[in-house]
Amino acid sequence: MPRDKTLCDILDAAFYKSPYRDRRNEVSTKQLTRALRQSSTLYVGNLSFYTREEQIWELFSRAGEIKRVIMEYVTREGAEMAMRYVNRTRLDDRLVRTDWDAGYEEGRQYGRGRSGGQVRDEFRKDYDADRGGYGKLVQQESAE
Repeated sequence: MPRDKTLCDILDAAFYKSPYRDRRNEVSTKQLTRALRQSSTLYVGNLSFYTREEQIWELFSRAGEIKRVIMEYVTREGAEMAMRYVNRTRLDDRLVRTDWDAGYEEGRQYGRGRSGGQVRDEFRKDYDADRGGYGKLVQQESAE
């Protein structure tokens, strides 16, 4: 008889899910999910434009040995530690956001998303000097 899922099972399953889907990647959702479960690569977002590579290296190396600052760990365990303990850590007065990534691919080291970077500024209404001022919504509203 199969056992019921516990809260730990549900939380652990959610830990491995990523809301991000790379539109340029032609693999199925099932293949991507399998790749994410084995990957040691993390996406790191919400960094200040002024954050230096050395700062990123110093913060994330506390979780495990880093292969390259694209944020590929040598082991899966190091990546899991970073997801658990470094995600939402403050760096340069910004909360760093991490997410699973399917792995390093030449050309993607410059960011992900349609514009080459994971741009979320179109949803931002606040002023952020580190992100170039106001978000796109405010800029559009003031132009109208």
